[in-house]
Amino acid sequence: MSFVAGPVTVTVPATSANLGPGFDTLGLALSLRDTLTAEILGEGLAIEVHGEGADTVSLDESHLVVQSMQMAFEAMDVRPHGLLLTCHNAIPHARGLGSSSAAIVGGIVLARGLVEGGEARLPDDDAFRLAAQIEGHPDNVAPAFYGGLTISGHDERGFYSVGAAVAPEISAVVFIPPSGVETKVARGLLPESVPHRDAAANSGNTALLVAALAGQPDQLFRATRDHLHQEYRRAAMPESLALVDTLRAEGFPAVVSGAGPTVLVFSDGVDSHATRELLDRAPQGWDARALSVESSGARIV
Repeated sequence: MSFVAGPVTVTVPATSANLGPGFDTLGLALSLRDTLTAEILGEGLAIEVHGEGADTVSLDESHLVVQSMQMAFEAMDVRPHGLLLTCHNAIPHARGLGSSSAAIVGGIVLARGLVEGGEARLPDDDAFRLAAQIEGHPDNVAPAFYGGLTISGHDERGFYSVGAAVAPEISAVVFIPPSGVETKVARGLLPESVPHRDAAANSGNTALLVAALAGQPDQLFRATRDHLHQEYRRAAMPESLALVDTLRAEGFPAVVSGAGPTVLVFSDGVDSHATRELLDRAPQGWDARALSVESSGARIV
């Protein structure tokens, strides 16, 4: 098997998981993208990183994109001798916007694109399952790979993902704090069990949220109420939960994005009056952005 001539470029979207009640299940692709370019070399490994994480990520074989590429190459039974990787990162790291999932999915799609006949050797569903295996859970890698809104999980047959509709008028405003929270820390604050009534309430809200996003936005506030994870994580991100509390007290469908600490609020279009008002609500030192729902996942450009 041979490699394609010249570089391959992939873009992959940011994602927000959970969306309130859909813990480890719901994920949404957003219009903020990392761009990754790779080329096969005769030998060696060279990595350039620009933008987010440029001063902190490793520049060796432990780089997450490189690790993911190598696992994809192994799945296709190929072994490149050398690799040049350039990352232009727009997704903030450790903020609950799926930066690690973007790296994993982007790396897999890059590797597949560098191999002649790569899509036949590593079909979409296999590529998604490999990404979920690397990440350990599918809620962010699913929308990063497929785009849009995804409902994902793991059962006796492995990882799965199903797409769901999102009404075109629905958008999001994200409030990104200046410092992050590692997912491992946020997960460590969760209890081993929760009251049955809380689990039941979250099940109902998750189902309602899928319907609300599909075309009943008047139900988004009710549907985004969480009972399983956000309150337990308050100690790790008190400012984020305080902002969620303030916005929800005023009727905004605000949630913690993924494991946090970014706060996401559903709105009615990136240029709407409500969105412009929300952007002005960012705490001092935070970055506020209006993002649309990204219908396409990782793609070669």
